[in-house]
Amino acid sequence: MGYLSVLRAPVVLRLLSGTLVGRLPAGMTVVAIALALHGAGASYAQIGLTTAAYAVSAAIGGPVLGRTVDRLGQPRVLLASALVASTGYVLLALDPGSAALAIAGAALAGAFMPPLEPCLRALWPDVVAEEQLETAYALDSASQQILYVAGPLLVAGIAALGDPAAALWLAAVLGLVGTLVVATAGPVRSWRPAPRPAASSAPEASRRHWLGPLRSPGLVLLLLAFAGTGWSVGGQNILFVAYAQEHPGLPGGAGLLLALAALSGLLGALAYGAVRWKAPTATRTWAMAAGMAVCYLPLLAVPGPLGMSAAAALSGLGLAPLLAAAFVLIAELAPAGTTTEAFAWLVTVFSTGNALGSAASGAVVGGSLRAAALVACAGIAVGAVLLVACRRRLRPLRPLPPLGPLGPLAEQSAATATDAVALDGAGAHATA
Repeated sequence: MGYLSVLRAPVVLRLLSGTLVGRLPAGMTVVAIALALHGAGASYAQIGLTTAAYAVSAAIGGPVLGRTVDRLGQPRVLLASALVASTGYVLLALDPGSAALAIAGAALAGAFMPPLEPCLRALWPDVVAEEQLETAYALDSASQQILYVAGPLLVAGIAALGDPAAALWLAAVLGLVGTLVVATAGPVRSWRPAPRPAASSAPEASRRHWLGPLRSPGLVLLLLAFAGTGWSVGGQNILFVAYAQEHPGLPGGAGLLLALAALSGLLGALAYGAVRWKAPTATRTWAMAAGMAVCYLPLLAVPGPLGMSAAAALSGLGLAPLLAAAFVLIAELAPAGTTTEAFAWLVTVFSTGNALGSAASGAVVGGSLRAAALVACAGIAVGAVLLVACRRRLRPLRPLPPLGPLGPLAEQSAATATDAVALDGAGAHATA
């Protein structure tokens, strides 16, 4: 079997399990902060400020760490960031009732969250055979779903058994252990980023070098479009929560709707990865964005529980294929030596758009569920229009090396299924 052959490959199981353990705190933090601070008597305003400090610092720190990885390699950055992030969790756990310690700890934990996700994404071609890449990314995509299901459940279980601050201590330990497992693996220690072109060879490149991957106009357009994608996922989450409150007869409530969207996202990623695409990556990306926008339209009807369940499943179907195509396009658009940072920027803009979409949907959902549905649909619609209108700018900066019988990397449709579903899960669970 394909999956078994990938798991038997050297170091694969170690990298997968280490990454999952090291990233588990990302699925725990928001819920752990809320429960720990509430248990310590903190006000809701303080809880909001603390979670905002975590989210904002993570959005800023991700690209910075990605750029550092591109310059220094993976092990040093992973280990150093894990140490600082764990210190942040410890500060949070020591005195959750202290506003200063809580905000400082949350900021450290967010800004220095180890960049395990973009690092593994950059590493896969070095650890499996060329003919196993599709299977490896599909396996990775399925395993990443665990994070945003297991994380909140783990925190809830710890809180039910005792002090919710214990979840913060556990997050500190898990982040360190998982990162240590990954950072000491042979392929991680030997990985080197692609060489950057000499700044002196081009005056324009030299003048704008500080922009890193953002000096690629096509990449910037893609990132702007994905801020809209994140907006839609965030708005959808609030819509589902409010809908469940107004329809108490819905079995499982908002959790059912979120689970249906996540499950269809997984199926969409696996189906996308099973197709050998012939269209250029840029064409697939804007086409998938348009498809996702269409999949969101049934939400505007705000139907009954059965219809809403179907609409939720349909809305999740388009996100994973869109992200799968976009991650390949990022590899094409990012300047040499900036790929890890480029992947980190996508996570940042998606998460930022997610937070803004949640806020916008929350501001209107009290007056009308349909207004919240319109907010959710607007983000991906704007993103799709932007990609279609500017599709000629989504051209690769450089050709990518061939990968044997599977064709060029630009045609590896499943090579980014892992990240598609990972972000799908992050959007679906982190803001709910």
